[in-house]
Amino acid sequence: MTFKPAVWKPIAVVVSAVNLVGVGFAAGAAEPWHAGIHAALALGFGLWAQRLQGAPAAEPIGDRDRLDSLEGEVGELRRELSEAQERLDFAERVLAQGRETRRVGPES
Repeated sequence: MTFKPAVWKPIAVVVSAVNLVGVGFAAGAAEPWHAGIHAALALGFGLWAQRLQGAPAAEPIGDRDRLDSLEGEVGELRRELSEAQERLDFAERVLAQGRETRRVGPES
């Protein structure tokens, strides 16, 4: 399941509005801590809704260079892994040949 900002933005707006109403009720009941908590929640959900609304930012220039560098490193790692696999295959063949030659000889 993927995160969908189109679904969560209206939810964040509604929760922010509900908390704003909660600030009024808590302040009317003379409960400053309760009102403060609702204000903080309203602010947090409001900021989250704004963040969800924003369009994806363009890729910074440095990120492209970093991506190219990582692609080069991955290519180098693939090459090294391929060489290691070839060496392992060779070692397995040599060991298998060594076992076969010992079995072929006369038993004493």
